[in-house]
Amino acid sequence: MKINREYFREIWQYRELFYFFVWRDVKVRYKQTVLGALWAVVQPFFTMIVFTLFFGKIVNIPSDGIPYPVFSYAALVPWTYFSVSLSSSGNSLLGNSHLLNKVYFPRVVIPASSAIVGLIDFAIASVILIGLLLYYDMPLSWGLLAWPLLAVPLLTLALGIGLILASLSVKYRDIKYVIPFGIQLLLFATPVIYPSSLIPERYRIIFLLNPLSGIIDAFRSVVLPSRNFPLESFLTSLGATIVIFAVGFVYFRKTERFFADII
Repeated sequence: MKINREYFREIWQYRELFYFFVWRDVKVRYKQTVLGALWAVVQPFFTMIVFTLFFGKIVNIPSDGIPYPVFSYAALVPWTYFSVSLSSSGNSLLGNSHLLNKVYFPRVVIPASSAIVGLIDFAIASVILIGLLLYYDMPLSWGLLAWPLLAVPLLTLALGIGLILASLSVKYRDIKYVIPFGIQLLLFATPVIYPSSLIPERYRIIFLLNPLSGIIDAFRSVVLPSRNFPLESFLTSLGATIVIFAVGFVYFRKTERFFADII
């Protein structure tokens, strides 16, 4: 289905509704919580502690000479954002089913706002990373300026997959059970717990099929000055991300007219 300029113009016309969804999701996320915005830090920070004790101390997984807490947290921040955003956007249409058959608006606004809201948690959790670097006497390099820029392909990838899952979940309700299972499997297929240097050369092509791998490695490299930027894997991931987003957007646009009838 051809995506014309009128559709993007229509999305722009509904930008206030988009802001409303974002603000609503922010309030729902932190309303009546004890820790409030600190929940953005709790998940990656305590996961880092568990990973450090089990994988860093007991299993003794190498971390390329970097303190394992820093090594794992630098990957857990973008991973946590990706997993939460993917889950939120993938289930967003079912969570807002009461709106789909009442009033018209570009449906893409719903999963897009769900993915963007997670950037607030991402920003808060990123501050703790600076504290970890200072605690372990690691230098703060200029590469850190690229940290927020890398959130763009991460968001694009999460939204691209989320659009596909959101569309499928309207018709196939068991997709909501597939999403958390798939995220768990993807964790072990992505260099979060272990360094990409552990991947044997013969499996390198298979490893690069996961577009999240190059992005996570890029996040680590800009934090740790001793690591070279993984240009090859990042460009591969970037290309795959663009393709996935394009496919997800076109598929979502093609199926959204049937949402109100099916849901």
